[in-house]
Amino acid sequence: MTTRQVCDRWFTTQQVEEGLYLITEPHYYWYNRANLWLIKGQDRDLLLDTGLGVASLRQHIAELIDKPLLAIASHIHFDHAGGIYEFEERAIHTAEAQALRDGDAHEALCTQPGWIDIDHFELLPHSGFTVEQYKFHAAEPTQILQAGDVLDLGDRALEVLHLPGHSVGCIALYDHRSRSLFAGDVIYDGELLDELHCSDIPAYCQTYERLQKLPVEMVYPGHYQQFGTEKYQQILGEYLDRRRQPGCPREVHSEHNS
Repeated sequence: MTTRQVCDRWFTTQQVEEGLYLITEPHYYWYNRANLWLIKGQDRDLLLDTGLGVASLRQHIAELIDKPLLAIASHIHFDHAGGIYEFEERAIHTAEAQALRDGDAHEALCTQPGWIDIDHFELLPHSGFTVEQYKFHAAEPTQILQAGDVLDLGDRALEVLHLPGHSVGCIALYDHRSRSLFAGDVIYDGELLDELHCSDIPAYCQTYERLQKLPVEMVYPGHYQQFGTEKYQQILGEYLDRRRQPGCPREVHSEHNS
């Protein structure tokens, strides 16, 4: 059995541009390592996604927070919503609000084989950490998100887009002025997971048909690197071409093992 050391710091923070920070968990498996986006506004701040919840994200970002903060889960999966219980103000789409209230480990993927694995931790978040003790914490949403909601930060506004497919409650945040999309797991430049028990390929196709018509200049995704218009349209087109092929499944109930 490999003995893993405890890390000095679990999170890293990179300033992407004025008022926008990318936070990651660099000692966790790259394949499932989420991007957490801190968007600072004039009147309030937003945190889109909160990581695994194995170390205190709230404490890590404390020096960056000087106004009210709303933590948002782009969807219920543990790598995105695991730390949301730490925050006083927290939001999720209505379709997955009950799962967050219940701390539903099944919907968060924590009970699925292969997702919570000690080999995915290059270093440990704290002394004595084991995957057996990992828990997806229940948290009462203080705000229920619906499609079309506008989150006003004072000097910028972000519209909530409900974009199911990866899971039933997946959302993205869209800035009409800059044409920026904070995409969660709806779209990223990597293997798109659409065969989870909570996934729906026809819904994913409908989502991507909608997104093809949305003017986007920059995507800030839930995994991997950010990208622009050309890559955005390429990913959308390639997925639709693949999933529209004759014989492709119309409904999916299988589970994905990473």
